Amino acid sequence: VQLQASGGGLVQAGGSLRLSCAASGRTFSIDYNGVGWFRQAPGKEREFVAAVTWNAEHTFYMDSAKGRFTISRDNAKKTVYLDMKSLRPEDTAVYYCARRGLYPRISMYDAGGYDYWGQGTQVTVSS
Repeated sequence: VQLQASGGGLVQAGGSLRLSCAASGRTFSIDYNGVGWFRQAPGKEREFVAAVTWNAEHTFYMDSAKGRFTISRDNAKKTVYLDMKSLRPEDTAVYYCARRGLYPRISMYDAGGYDYWGQGTQVTVSS
């Protein structure tokens, strides 16, 4: 296992969840890589949610996540977090974390700029 996403679950609208993305493996690292979260709802395309640079100096969010979601990282724990509050039914999706590859010309918002993906964790928000 290289990237393990966890923390999903069933929550009522207005509730909160914290997703975690943990890196593991002797030869796998996210220490000097950005990490992003993406999500995919049934019947919809995968979409960017948030990303953080390797040193947490910069963060990026989809418009609907701004003010509700916060991405952070703890490099000592090799873990990236996505704190989600004020959740809405439209946030229901499988959430994936991914490691940013060395693609300086590809936007942080573009899934093509990520080289390793976790298995996903289901987030369901009931109305």
